[in-house]
Amino acid sequence: MHWFYLVLAIAFETIGTTALKTSEGFTKLWPSVITLGCFFTALFLLSLVLKTVPVGVTYAIWSGLGIVLISAIGWVAFGQKLDLPAILGMALIVAGIVVMQVFSNTAGH
Repeated sequence: MHWFYLVLAIAFETIGTTALKTSEGFTKLWPSVITLGCFFTALFLLSLVLKTVPVGVTYAIWSGLGIVLISAIGWVAFGQKLDLPAILGMALIVAGIVVMQVFSNTAGH
């Protein structure tokens, strides 16, 4: 169940970050409300994950997948450019997560 909570936490964090972009520095009400609600929910879910998964592993997955997802959203929704070094860097992040999950004994399986 902890992996499901982590996926949900990443999803809420990604939605919250997207809303943060549209909140224009917390000057727009509804994007600001969505941002705060999503961040609160993401942190609550993350706290549940940390009961069973080591903090380093949890944070590596949380931040790594968050970077990839929010970069993809930035590209699709906001026209942010992703050059080859950025794409390669994100591929290395994903590869690192996979290596950690498949080969590491610290992943909390």
